Amino acid sequence: MSQQPWTIKRVLDWTSGYLERKGDEHPRLSAEWLLCHVTGLSRVELYVNFDRPLERPELDAMHAAIERRAAGEPLQYVTGEMPFRHIVLRCEEGVLIPRPETEVLVDAALEGVDRAAARAEKAPDAEKGDPAERAVRVLEVGTGTGCIALSIASERPGTRVTATDLSERAVALAERNRGALGLDDAVDIVRCDLADGVDAGLMGTFSVLVSNPPYIPTDVLRTEVPAEVADHEPALALDGGADGLDVFRRLLELAPRALEPGGTLAVELFEDSLDQAAELARAQGGWATVEVREDLTHRPRVLVAVREG
Repeated sequence: MSQQPWTIKRVLDWTSGYLERKGDEHPRLSAEWLLCHVTGLSRVELYVNFDRPLERPELDAMHAAIERRAAGEPLQYVTGEMPFRHIVLRCEEGVLIPRPETEVLVDAALEGVDRAAARAEKAPDAEKGDPAERAVRVLEVGTGTGCIALSIASERPGTRVTATDLSERAVALAERNRGALGLDDAVDIVRCDLADGVDAGLMGTFSVLVSNPPYIPTDVLRTEVPAEVADHEPALALDGGADGLDVFRRLLELAPRALEPGGTLAVELFEDSLDQAAELARAQGGWATVEVREDLTHRPRVLVAVREG
């Protein structure tokens, strides 16, 4: 057996080759991420500490992490965290992993927040009232890790966000992420179906209704989604029914009750479902604008609609 020390470079090179043979699409990135997790170093620090040997506890932890990744477990579940926009979130099995394309959904929601803030600033002084009562309100349905709600609250201080989820595990994780980010006073998290558990007195006061609901058509989920996703991430957060729009239809019914005049609906959807979703919104009426936006890979991804008034 070789007595050569297991330095960061040696572990990185070996792990990259091993994960490539196991079918990892990005073996070098996976190896770097796992090593960062085990050593506590950043990716830059890995490359300036190539000759540093790993301690025995680090080697043991790396071995366990490599085997989990080689078996197809998502990196985010192995390391337990995921960077998203300007925050870092805890991740765990049973709760949907945030995707980079969802950042486009957050952008759309933030535009709605900014429009509402601008409207409030233009209101006559007599109508402005208590600043706490004037806070822009956002409703997020299906919060998961809390990535959307917590991004909005952290990037637009003063915004009040109500986030819901049906999953007990998701609610518990979102609460932990909220606490870690110090956003307990800005984000309320409610376990309920859609918005059934939201204070009825808040209905009609939200400036933004935002959601990344289950939207993958059932057949697509069964036949096209990679095993890494289908085998590890919750079907409750993925399966959108035959056309991927089951939950969207319910959100469309909720929107007129939840949103104030001029409020924004922003929903992430399956790329082949966006045109139909836009048709459903236009047929419903009451929307000043309905548009489809592309994600970072230039695929249709987000429906944005603004209420009349």
